[in-house]
Amino acid sequence: MTIDDTAFERYRNTPNARTTLPRLLLGTLIAVLFWAATTAAVLFGGTHVYFAWQGAAASPHGVEGFLASPVGILCALASFAGIWIGLWIVMRWVHGEPLSALLGAGRRVARPDFLKGLIAVLITSALSEILLYLLQPGIARGTISLSSWLLFAIPIATLTLLQTSSEEVLFRGYLLRGLANRFRSPCVWALLPGLLFTSLHWSGGSSAAINASVLVSIAAFALLLTLVVYATGNLGAALGAHLGNNLTGFLLISHQESYNSFALFTAKPLEGPGWMISDAILIALIGIACSLLTIVLLLHPRSPLRVSAQVPNGPSTA
Repeated sequence: MTIDDTAFERYRNTPNARTTLPRLLLGTLIAVLFWAATTAAVLFGGTHVYFAWQGAAASPHGVEGFLASPVGILCALASFAGIWIGLWIVMRWVHGEPLSALLGAGRRVARPDFLKGLIAVLITSALSEILLYLLQPGIARGTISLSSWLLFAIPIATLTLLQTSSEEVLFRGYLLRGLANRFRSPCVWALLPGLLFTSLHWSGGSSAAINASVLVSIAAFALLLTLVVYATGNLGAALGAHLGNNLTGFLLISHQESYNSFALFTAKPLEGPGWMISDAILIALIGIACSLLTIVLLLHPRSPLRVSAQVPNGPSTA
């Protein structure tokens, strides 16, 4: 299974002369600051409004309770709009390019690849849940009623798309594209954004073994997302794959106590006690295996879900 790099070469050569390393660092800082600002607004403003509405006084310990509530989850997902706002400002005023330049060489999302990425990850997520069930058969019905689940399904899907797309545009778009334009080695343009993305998924409430297994699984998933961008020169498949992965956790089967308010089913939380080192190893292996299977589904020449290289007609714009 070989990958033609023509589309990616077009994508990596689209940045203009203002995409220098110092500007990339500045742009990343601005995007992160806007993300932090919106998150702070959710944490503090949302918490006080929520507890005032509940008729109780907010406290520092009430932040976790707010974020675990249905309203808190919706607000937490909405806070990722800060990345989009920050990147729009960065692309316009720091680099002098349209925000759409981050989506691909053709400056638009490849919709067929988006759908293929979504379907592929929903398939492998189902396999992952079966394997995790065999490892720990403790799935229970969630607290949300079916009518409420149907009511919130579209808003949750929309906000999840906001969250996942902002992360993809930042890590597989802005950082990957900018670094690839400055450096030829994938050890720079692929590894650095992947490590940053993976490190954000550290959970203070989980054991070291479970944290390690989750980070290994996330790293494998980040490799998958990077590979499909490399194969297509477009964020479409990565956007669909990331959305499918997160929708499974938010709406179908949740493995996190803090994000299970809208899930139809809940499994043993990863941040809870009782996990052994052998469980952590198997969880990591399941994550790696499912990411590899997703890569096969999206990149194998005979796969019906194979994504296509996005090479727009005409010369590349710099």
